[in-house]
Amino acid sequence: MAGDPYATLGVPRGAGEKDIKSAYRKLAKELHPDRNKDNPKAAERFSEVTRAYDLLSDAGKRAQFDRGEIDAEGNPAGFGGFGGGGFGGGGPRGGFRPEDFGGFGGGGGAEGIDLGDIFDGLFGGGRGGRGGGPFGGQRPSPRGANVQYRLAVSLPDAATRAPQRITLADGKTIDLKLPAGLEDGAQVRLAGKGEPGPGGAGDALVTITIQPHPFFRREGDTVRLDLPISLDEAVNGAKVKVPTVEGAVMLTVAPGSSSGKVLRLKGKGFTRKDGTRGDQLVTLEIALPEEDAELARRLEGWHDPRPLRARLGV
Repeated sequence: MAGDPYATLGVPRGAGEKDIKSAYRKLAKELHPDRNKDNPKAAERFSEVTRAYDLLSDAGKRAQFDRGEIDAEGNPAGFGGFGGGGFGGGGPRGGFRPEDFGGFGGGGGAEGIDLGDIFDGLFGGGRGGRGGGPFGGQRPSPRGANVQYRLAVSLPDAATRAPQRITLADGKTIDLKLPAGLEDGAQVRLAGKGEPGPGGAGDALVTITIQPHPFFRREGDTVRLDLPISLDEAVNGAKVKVPTVEGAVMLTVAPGSSSGKVLRLKGKGFTRKDGTRGDQLVTLEIALPEEDAELARRLEGWHDPRPLRARLGV
C-alpha cells in the first residue's frame, strides 16, 4: 500500500500549491539520480516524491484522495491492492473469491471463469497491458514541473533579435534567440530546461517583456523617432547623425525642411515573422534657441509672406 503523499512531501494536508511545489523542488534536487548515482534508495525515494507531487499538484486527484475515493497511487480506493480479502482470501474486506462467481460459465467453482473478461467489463481495459485502468499497462512516469521565467528586453534588442543571456534555476546560462515578430508578453518554451522528473525534465517557459525606450517608439513593425534639428540645418539643409536600433547613421536633411517632415530609413525597424525588417520613420522637429539676440537681430524687419494658416480658415 502506497504511503500518504502529504507525508512523502513533508507538508500538512492544508498546504497550498506554492508550499507543495517548494517541497517537491527541494526534495527533487536532493534525491535526483544524477546526484545519487551510488545510492539506489535515493532513486526509489525520488520516484515516490514525484508520484506524490503528481497527485497533489492535480486539483482533481487531490480532492479525490482527500475524500478517500482514490489511494496514493491514483487507484480507486476499493481496489487498492486487494489486501486482506484479495483473490481467494475471503476475508471481511470483501475481496473477490472464486465461489462468488458461480453463476458465470455454468460452474460452481473457479472452473470456466475468465477473470480477465470480468475485469474487461468492470474497467473497460483489455488484458496483457492494454488500456489505462488499474489492470492495464503501467502508468507513464510523470515529467518534472515546468519553471516560469520573466525576461525584460530592450526595444533595440527586441527589434534586432539580439541574443539574450539568461541564467536558469540550476545555475546554467544559455543564450536565448529571440523569435521573429516578437510581441510584448510573448512566451518562449525551452524544452527540457525545467525541473527533473522520472519521465524526463519539464520545460522552461520564458515570458518576454519589451522595455520602454527613452526616444524610440514602436508602431507595429515600424520604429519611430522625433529628431531635433537647428534652424540653420532646416533652412540650409545638412547631413545629421541620427540614432537607429542598430547604431547611428547619417541622414540628409533637405534645404527648407519644416518641423513635422517625416524621413524614412528602410530596414531599420522591427523584424517581422517572415524575417524581413520594417522601417524607421524620423520626424524632424526644429528647435529654436530661447532669447537669442543675434537671431532676433538678423530677422528684424523680415516676415514670411505665406498664408500658413489659410487652410485652417484663419
